[in-house]
Amino acid sequence: MTNANTIDRESVQERQGPEPTRSGQYYRPLVDILDRKDELLILADMPGVSPERIDVNFEDGALAIHGRVAPRQQEGTNYLLREYGIGDFYRVFEVSEQIDAGRITAEYANGVLTLHLPKTESARPRKISVQAK
Repeated sequence: MTNANTIDRESVQERQGPEPTRSGQYYRPLVDILDRKDELLILADMPGVSPERIDVNFEDGALAIHGRVAPRQQEGTNYLLREYGIGDFYRVFEVSEQIDAGRITAEYANGVLTLHLPKTESARPRKISVQAK
C-alpha cells in the first residue's frame, strides 16, 4: 500500500545523487508555509528525529531537508499490531530568487523543524509615498 506521504527511493536518488546506503522508507514531512512581511516560514513535522540527525542543504535554488530516524522496533519482537512506520524524512523545495539564501536559518523543537527564509530587500513589501503636486 502506498501512502501519499511516502517517497520511493528512485525519486530520492534523482534528487540526492548516489544510492542511499540505508534501507527502509522515506516519508515526506507535512509542512505549513507562512508568508510573512520579511520572511517565508516553513514548519515541517518530523517526529522522532533528534536535532543532530537533521540535514538542511541549499544548492542550485533547492532547499533539501533530511531527517534520519533511529529504528524503535526491536528485532525478534512479536507485534500484535504495528501501525507506526519508521523511516527517514526527506523533502525538497524550490526557492525563489527573492529569498536571501545566505541568511536561511533552522531550529528544531518538539518534533517540528522551523526554517526561516528571509526575503531579499527588493522582495519585501514597502509603502510608497504619494507626492502632491
